[in-house]
Amino acid sequence: MARPYHPPVKRSVTIAGHPTSISLEPVFWDALEAEAARQALPINALVARIDVERMEADDPPNLTSAIRQWLWREGPSN
Repeated sequence: MARPYHPPVKRSVTIAGHPTSISLEPVFWDALEAEAARQALPINALVARIDVERMEADDPPNLTSAIRQWLWREGPSN
């Protein structure tokens, strides 16, 4: 069954004590919440891990893009 398309939803997260806003489509928020639950981590902690990984890249993408790529790479089918 096809899922309708939805625009990004902005939410606040805290990384290293600093609040930041992230805009992700609901399907990515759902995937992020599921992965955080699977790892028994708060969403803020998982986003902080992804942030650390992205900053290690030669040319780091923005955080939202890094989250999408991380979810694609680490998703349940991988």
